[in-house]
Amino acid sequence: MTQDILNLRNHLLIAMPNMGDPNFDHTVSLICQHDEFGAFGVVINRPLGMTVGELFEQLDITIEDPHIAGQFALSGGPVQAEQGFVLHDGSRNWESTLRVSEELALTSSRDILQDIAHGTGPAHFLLLLGCAGWSPGQVEHEIKENTWLTCPCTSPILFDMAYQDRWQGAARTLGIDVNLLGIAAGHA
Repeated sequence: MTQDILNLRNHLLIAMPNMGDPNFDHTVSLICQHDEFGAFGVVINRPLGMTVGELFEQLDITIEDPHIAGQFALSGGPVQAEQGFVLHDGSRNWESTLRVSEELALTSSRDILQDIAHGTGPAHFLLLLGCAGWSPGQVEHEIKENTWLTCPCTSPILFDMAYQDRWQGAARTLGIDVNLLGIAAGHA
């Protein structure tokens, strides 16, 4: 990892308007792991055309709470598009949980789905299919090339803000209106 970029774990990557990759155009991604092996994260603002209830139904899991069943599942990124992940709050760990911070984790095991269905899961969660990955030094290079803005992750952005507002909302935490940014950016 380069010396001038800090560890981006628990930070959001906000795609710049000139993003050339359609997989990340107007996205906000949470970095869940960042080390000398690269970075791993999930996109948090791309709803899929299916609900949590519909996805659970495919897994033969019944959700009794219509509010939970009606939430949209999200596309977490272009890698492993069939792999499910649950981004959630709380300090509880399930069978396969990666701690992002003290208050935030990413779980990929079925036991959390059972707990969500029975009302004993985390207070807040996002169900995601797929993830995003960057090779060693790639995300640092992309930041230097003005592909991404970064900001610390906050619970309101993840769990309270409407999906369609997250791109602009995350940038606003930096005092930036992304709609006013030009297509081309330079280095000072």
